[in-house]
Amino acid sequence: MLIDKALNKFAKRVVKESKANLNKFNRTDTKKLQNSITYNLRISKNSFQLSFEMEDYGAFVDQGVKGKRSSSRAPRSPFKFGSGTGKKGGLTNSISTWIKRKGIKGRGKDGKFISDKSLTFLISRSIYQHGIKPSLFFTKPFEKYFNSLPDELLEDYALDMEKQLERTIDNIAKNR
Repeated sequence: MLIDKALNKFAKRVVKESKANLNKFNRTDTKKLQNSITYNLRISKNSFQLSFEMEDYGAFVDQGVKGKRSSSRAPRSPFKFGSGTGKKGGLTNSISTWIKRKGIKGRGKDGKFISDKSLTFLISRSIYQHGIKPSLFFTKPFEKYFNSLPDELLEDYALDMEKQLERTIDNIAKNR
């Protein structure tokens, strides 16, 4: 079925370019998000359904998050720190894990090392106050390939309909 091919081609391109964008933007610390990007395509007689899936936090990486104090890093993001909808302590725990995994050590103004807990607090507070810049790692390829999809899809759908009509006419002719 040509519709199937067109939608599979679209979805594969979006997934491939999204993963490449994460590499390009150096957002592949654990590769968990990158490995989670997939798609599901279901086609039935009268309809089709295409969905993309990834780790929940992928939406924040893609769209960015407005800060509590400033939204200049992600002015168009639907997400905002301090809205009360997120998990309590989620940012702090993630930053703490990241600091340990990377082996990052912070220094105070006097040049002495500060504790991991203090460094976690400082980084978390900065992100909370100022937000996260959007990467659009998924949005850009989706829009890019979606904008070229309707023509392909319409052409393929028309060809499928034409073939179906030919088969129907042949069947009618055979059954006479």
